[in-house]
Amino acid sequence: MNNIMELGGGVHFWGTVLIGILAGWLAHKVMGGRGGLIWNLIIGLVGSWIGFFAAGKLGLQLGEIFHGWFWGNLIVSAAGAIVLLFVLRVLRGR
Repeated sequence: MNNIMELGGGVHFWGTVLIGILAGWLAHKVMGGRGGLIWNLIIGLVGSWIGFFAAGKLGLQLGEIFHGWFWGNLIVSAAGAIVLLFVLRVLRGR
């Protein structure tokens, strides 16, 4: 990764922001709760780093499976965001 904001597959900054917002929104839909645009973006971006770290350790190459950057990055980012929301809820005691 050349840039901390780049998820891979040539997404770059605005693609990362879009995927982050969508991943955060999906995570909130799966886990329940409320979240605005900025909160979804934060959860999605941090979740994407978690997801891509885990995917790298597991050797997953979703970009090859989905033949493009969008769906693979969105799935990995949303999975990481769901994990992040779960951990935050456990730490909060809810």
